[in-house]
Amino acid sequence: MSLALSALLGCTAVQGCAWLPALPWSVVAMVIGLVVAVTCRWSPARHVAVVTLFAAWAAVQGARGVAARLPPEQEGQDVVVTGQATDLPRARGGDASFLFVPDTVDGAAPWARGKLRLSWYRTHVVPAPCEHWRLTVRLRRPRGNVNPGGGDAERTALQRGIIATGYVRAATDNARIAPGRCVDAWRDGVARALDERLGAADARILKALAVGDTRGLDAADWDIARATGVSHLIAISGFHVGVAAGGGVLAIRLLYAWWPLLGLWLPRQIAQALLGLLVAGGYGMLAGLGLPTVRTLLMIGVVVLAGMSRRRAGGLSLLAFAMLAVLVFDPLAVLSAGFWLSFAGVGFLICCVAPRSRGFVGWVSELLRAQAAMSIALLPLSLCLFGSTSLMGFVANLIAAPLVSFVVVPLTLLGCVLLPLPSLAGPLLAGAAWMLGGLWQLLAQLARVPGAQLTVADSGVLPVVLATAGALWLFTPRGVPLRGYGALLFLPLLMPPRDMPKPGAFRVWALDVGQGLAVIVRTRQHTLIYDTGPAYGGGRDAGAGIVLPSITALGLGPVDTLVVSHGDIDHAGGAAAIVDRYPAARRLSGEPGRLSFAADRCTSKTSWSWDDVVFRFTDVPGSEQGKTASNDRSCVLSIEGEGGRLLLTGDISGKAERRINREALWSDLPTVTTVAHHGSKHSSDVLWLRAVQPDLAIVSAGWRNRFGHPHASVLARHRDAGAEVLNTAASGAVRVDFPRDVLPRVAREWRRPTGRYWRE
Repeated sequence: MSLALSALLGCTAVQGCAWLPALPWSVVAMVIGLVVAVTCRWSPARHVAVVTLFAAWAAVQGARGVAARLPPEQEGQDVVVTGQATDLPRARGGDASFLFVPDTVDGAAPWARGKLRLSWYRTHVVPAPCEHWRLTVRLRRPRGNVNPGGGDAERTALQRGIIATGYVRAATDNARIAPGRCVDAWRDGVARALDERLGAADARILKALAVGDTRGLDAADWDIARATGVSHLIAISGFHVGVAAGGGVLAIRLLYAWWPLLGLWLPRQIAQALLGLLVAGGYGMLAGLGLPTVRTLLMIGVVVLAGMSRRRAGGLSLLAFAMLAVLVFDPLAVLSAGFWLSFAGVGFLICCVAPRSRGFVGWVSELLRAQAAMSIALLPLSLCLFGSTSLMGFVANLIAAPLVSFVVVPLTLLGCVLLPLPSLAGPLLAGAAWMLGGLWQLLAQLARVPGAQLTVADSGVLPVVLATAGALWLFTPRGVPLRGYGALLFLPLLMPPRDMPKPGAFRVWALDVGQGLAVIVRTRQHTLIYDTGPAYGGGRDAGAGIVLPSITALGLGPVDTLVVSHGDIDHAGGAAAIVDRYPAARRLSGEPGRLSFAADRCTSKTSWSWDDVVFRFTDVPGSEQGKTASNDRSCVLSIEGEGGRLLLTGDISGKAERRINREALWSDLPTVTTVAHHGSKHSSDVLWLRAVQPDLAIVSAGWRNRFGHPHASVLARHRDAGAEVLNTAASGAVRVDFPRDVLPRVAREWRRPTGRYWRE
């Protein structure tokens, strides 16, 4: 196990680097590490060699993945690709998204081997899995928004081998070249058969259990799963693969009991091991070979080999072999949350939950202990990786885990095998769907319990390590002194220090939401949100996906006031999610009639003070009578502390800027402003800039957006006015501090200082 942990340390250490060494140096380090690890007998030197070997191997794979991305000069160009659709394409609302493995690009070999993640908008045609297509596409390098508490799209693309993203262009030569056959086509076929047999609504979770198809699950389903801690049961877990293997073993035992003479041809132990591995492998392939599935298959394979050679393999040895095998084949697996949750969960069970008693009472006792151990042990990792964890998980999993694993999954798999015999498959699948439907209603009720989810602010890696050590301490064997004191090590994680501005000071985060705007303002005791970013389609929006996770990670909740500058979707797209989470928040808008919830109109008569920080709106003449364009009805909000002023301008145009009373804009405080309308050439009038006199201007725009924002003339006007300009597309989220006694300063740019080699 120690060598596996050394390999893990090497692969993980590289992921914290801002740059990677040149390929020849990594290869030399690999060779040296391999030679020392194989030949040296001194244990410390061997472990250092393994760390070096796997660090170099991870560096090689990371460098190859980054180098494989679309060349910058090919971004935004139309190219014709031929290749094969892979995985399970998704279709929703007339749009489709799918992974595509190109064979040719403009008739030549692709620049690198890898996958394209493509979208096809407003189409009735969805490429089926494994079909070969010719498509005209427009590509770009993988890139995503970078915010506090948010995901990392570039890291995910690197780990999954995605070398470009893009969309299918409307072209007459888009056509299917040939059908295809592969495992993904079988998975899609089974999923369609389940839809036909049960209906899409009843089959949606069964499809996830049978073939790893989560396309039918909506945001509400995932919210229930997260709130109750059963997400691992929806996706095909390693335990489900083990149950499938157990089914193969049971089938062999029944067969040999019915026909004992088979033992003369092949011993029963070998037959049941081989069939168990075969069934598990087949189920794993239908599941899409996710990381938990691969881990379990590797462990089962070792058990089979050990049994055939009449050796015994301990649990930690099995886990260590599986970890080493995963890291050898994919050292970038450490970039996925599933890797850590999968191996940490199994490792904790092996170390801390050993069978101690027999009989039904003993079995129930060990089940309770195992569930408690898993709930507590994975709490630090869940909070670190997702910013939240379920407090109902213990109760929910006590009910759901046995029912799903030992009843629903076997019935579902047997029903799928018998699909060619509808009279046999129908009752099995209907029974599984009925039980799963009842269970889901119960989970939905548990998810509504107040406090079902625990969220904490991001506190770094050290509290996570301390809390994990505390969990190990809590579940050490009886006789270890002071076991209860392990709970104290959870305190730094659950009660992180709160660094809030002093009275008269405030802090601002301009979030990276793409082509839109979302700003969080924090005083000593209050939080305001100005705009909520866009809705992205497919049921996703920046409110739920970016703003709320940022508030959680920064420890800023609850929200006291929500200001939606106007009704355009790139500013109001995420507002409903904010209102759902914080229904008591005061709501203000320049276009309340365009919102899906009640709000008051922002006017110059609306002003207030929080913690010695003054908030006031500035009217755009004519906007209250509806005589102006939608953009010019935006709420213009001025926030003044003792040391500086923030001016939030929405989408107002140069015409509106010229109509605003300039005397209302004057201030002797250093000024930070958002650039109106994302830097459109029709905004940021020269007279406006003279009146505002910004020291810092923040543009919130999408990377390489189709509008050309920010326009070069706007940037020039701001620089001529003496303002520094930052763009969230290049900086990621931007935090600006407004202290009481010094000038406002940029405290952090989330994309630039993070030091990750995969980010641009």
